[in-house]
Amino acid sequence: QVQPVESGGGSVQAGGSLRLSCVLEGYMSLPKSTGWFRQAPGKGREGVASIYNRGDIRPLYADSVKGRFTISSDIVKNTVYLQMNSLKPEDTGTYYCARSPALGPTLDKDEYNDWGRGTQVTVSS
Repeated sequence: QVQPVESGGGSVQAGGSLRLSCVLEGYMSLPKSTGWFRQAPGKGREGVASIYNRGDIRPLYADSVKGRFTISSDIVKNTVYLQMNSLKPEDTGTYYCARSPALGPTLDKDEYNDWGRGTQVTVSS
């Protein structure tokens, strides 16, 4: 089954960094848009960052991660990354990658179809 595959999660202390990777295995090319979402225990899934892979449009970030997280893509490797710096305990959760046909970055999860299985990020204080 074709789906995004996330990796790079782990456990870090507050202030640390992680880089998540999302490989779009089986796809001929990167989707129009790719997003990273996260879900903490007992909470809903929230959009973290999104990138439009077909043009020069600035990525979109949730206010809670602006200035700390950076999303980027590698067209050759069919991979999207999420660099997370200055991590906080409230960043803890399962991080998911998803693809969207949207013609621009979006943090609306309803705009996304294929989802990965997620990678766990735990930030301790």
